Amino acid sequence: MQSHLHALERLDSSGKTKHSSYVPVRFVPGEKLTKHDKLLLAFDALVVHAASGKMPSFGKIIHGSELRVAKVRVAELMKATRSVVRRITAQQANTNPPPLILNKHCAECEFQPRCRLVAVEKDDLSLLVGMSEKERKKHHDKGIFSVTQLSYTFRPRRRSKHAASESEKYHHSLKALAIRERKIHIAGRPELNISGTPIYLDVEGVPDRDFYYLIGMRTKVGDSFTQHSFWANEVGEERKIWTSVIRTLAKTENPQLIHYGSYETVFLKRMKERYGDLGRSKLVEKLIAQSVNLLSVIYAQIYFPTYSNGLKEIAQYLGFRWSDSAASGANSLMWRSKWEYSEDVSLKQKLITYNAEDCEALERVTAAVTRLCLNRDGLVKSGTDDVVHTDSLKLKNSYRFGENGFLVPEFDKINQYANQ
Repeated sequence: MQSHLHALERLDSSGKTKHSSYVPVRFVPGEKLTKHDKLLLAFDALVVHAASGKMPSFGKIIHGSELRVAKVRVAELMKATRSVVRRITAQQANTNPPPLILNKHCAECEFQPRCRLVAVEKDDLSLLVGMSEKERKKHHDKGIFSVTQLSYTFRPRRRSKHAASESEKYHHSLKALAIRERKIHIAGRPELNISGTPIYLDVEGVPDRDFYYLIGMRTKVGDSFTQHSFWANEVGEERKIWTSVIRTLAKTENPQLIHYGSYETVFLKRMKERYGDLGRSKLVEKLIAQSVNLLSVIYAQIYFPTYSNGLKEIAQYLGFRWSDSAASGANSLMWRSKWEYSEDVSLKQKLITYNAEDCEALERVTAAVTRLCLNRDGLVKSGTDDVVHTDSLKLKNSYRFGENGFLVPEFDKINQYANQ
């Protein structure tokens, strides 16, 4: 075992022994410590123990912009650390490569393009974002290893009047069917209620600091769209940009915020908690109450032929393209971090452009979902064959009796002779 120790702190001997003990010290840029950070510190302690013969009772993590010191008892983490080391050792001793499974950490990995290419070639089930390891293993036990195989397991079911009022259940098999047929599939009766002036909202922030530094809004004025971008150089300017947002929305007739996912939902509630109503209590409360999370409309009801329900994948399916192919949530955090140290104008513009294009992509997806909700009765009036309603699919009974067909005619003869 070996580790690149960030630092070691030597503790004075108690007098009973000539040998000093050492405490591993690790530096972490994040404001909030994760379990992963603590496990790395515990591994440092394990290596120190292997080298010196003494197990440190604790370690230190210096983290965040204010260089806070966290004292971590490594003894409590040693069981989990040794377990990870054993698994890594067993894998290194095995000549076969580990099974390729895409997961949420892929976005941070330099090998993501290679692994995704292999997964697409294999048509691997881990391409379906949101499928748990438990569910994937359940399909493997049934002999289902690919997205195409899973697509043939979907069975449309007629919902009773009692169940019609209940929310739809998400079906990975229906998602797989949409991918195989390259068609949008609609389950149930999705509804998108926009009664006011739609304002497409996208927010950028630094999660471990609970800091929002860029608020983007896109709205239609006349025959064209207007983009607003509110930028904060530091935490102290967060209130300023939120105030600018409220003033801008106050000038709009009956504004209704549309966003994608829960990130903006949390943002709106936190802004109200931190800065109050800014003298516009009714407006702020109305904005929060009437805001539309577009993802909640899509989820379990509209199945685009994409591996995930992410805004980027769906917008790209609809023909939208970002000017920077590397633009992503993970990269935006890196760009912001670099800007804070360099104040490079090009990095700031890159972030503002990325945020504005997210707003534009949201507007594109909202328009598509609106059309699909209008055509939710299964009769696609637009004349396209790219949309299928699950109610129009034929119900299949796996236990029906009937004459078997044979792909090879000779097998039919063999079967006839066998029955004589």
